[in-house]
Amino acid sequence: MNILFYLSVILLAGMLLGKLVGYIKLPEVTGYLIAGVLIGPSVLGIIPADAAANLDVVSEVALGFIAYTIGSQFDLNHIKKVGKGVLLITILEACCATLSVTLVMLFLFKQTLPFSLVLGAIAAATAPAATLMVVRQYKAKGPVVDTLLPVVAMDDAACIMIFGIATTIATTLLSESQTSLVWSLLKPILEIFGAMLLGFILGVVVCFIMKKMSSQEKQLGLSCGFILLAIGLCDKFGLSSLLCCMCIGASIVNVLPNSNRVFTTVDNFTPPIFVVFFTLAGVELNLSILTKVGFIGIGYVVFRVVGKFFGASLGAKLSHAPKTVQQYLGFTLIPQAGVAIGLALIGESILPSPLGTEIRTIVLAATVIYELIGPVATKLALIKAKEI
Repeated sequence: MNILFYLSVILLAGMLLGKLVGYIKLPEVTGYLIAGVLIGPSVLGIIPADAAANLDVVSEVALGFIAYTIGSQFDLNHIKKVGKGVLLITILEACCATLSVTLVMLFLFKQTLPFSLVLGAIAAATAPAATLMVVRQYKAKGPVVDTLLPVVAMDDAACIMIFGIATTIATTLLSESQTSLVWSLLKPILEIFGAMLLGFILGVVVCFIMKKMSSQEKQLGLSCGFILLAIGLCDKFGLSSLLCCMCIGASIVNVLPNSNRVFTTVDNFTPPIFVVFFTLAGVELNLSILTKVGFIGIGYVVFRVVGKFFGASLGAKLSHAPKTVQQYLGFTLIPQAGVAIGLALIGESILPSPLGTEIRTIVLAATVIYELIGPVATKLALIKAKEI
């Protein structure tokens, strides 16, 4: 059948299930994933595997927009306002989740180093939407909420940087070419800085042009054009498009006056792209692999939470945060969704089969679990902290 037909089915099914799960108080992204599983090869087979493969470009574009938006969290003025304590908590909770999962995969489940590094890096991601929904629904207020909001805002940016480092190391380890030890160590560093440098250069160019534009439509067109350009250039030169697009967003938020208007315009444009992206991720979920990765998946679900809790608690103690923040902040960082799914798809393309497919399956299954238990854990933590 026509690829446009499949695209329309994916979009409409995702929107329908996203709406339906809202009635039982679940995040829309859970509905998108369920819709994808239902219409995909594993259940109804409406969307065949080869059609899903032909839509990979949608995933690349969606990830570019996600990274671009995350870059807006690198507002230096905002980072100065929230203080060093929040920055320390963010770094430690992300790094401890990564370290916890990586070590468990290596030594408990005897997985390879590239597999462990990539899955560990994905563990750093936290989805803010489900947590913020609970905060707004119950009008929660207090030290935990005041710390939580900036932490989840900056968490995905920290995750993308960790993932960029992990994937470049994993790619180097998997390379079959005979290279010197010095080049093996330098290559990941050069790729990371190359992606960031390209992003900052493109970002400065965007800002220069946008200063001469007043039309939001033209600013949207320019943003889309440069995001696509960044993705294309990174693909050509073997750089991380996530880091590059994130740096474009970071450049705009720090250089361009009234940058909020630019990001708002882009945010209003991207929802259909994200619906297709997440539903497509569900389409590509191979349910038959779940039994093979069962114990590894359970290990990921459990030890990611352990790492998040320990890192958040340690960061809060070192920054002399209130006792309630030290005790309960970690429980509010459980949800995982958009960025983690996107990184899992990138991880699948980096690692050889079946390791890449296993990572995607683990993360997609874990996402559904986290999105179910995350809001409940957040609510209970805020009740214990007496902020609800």
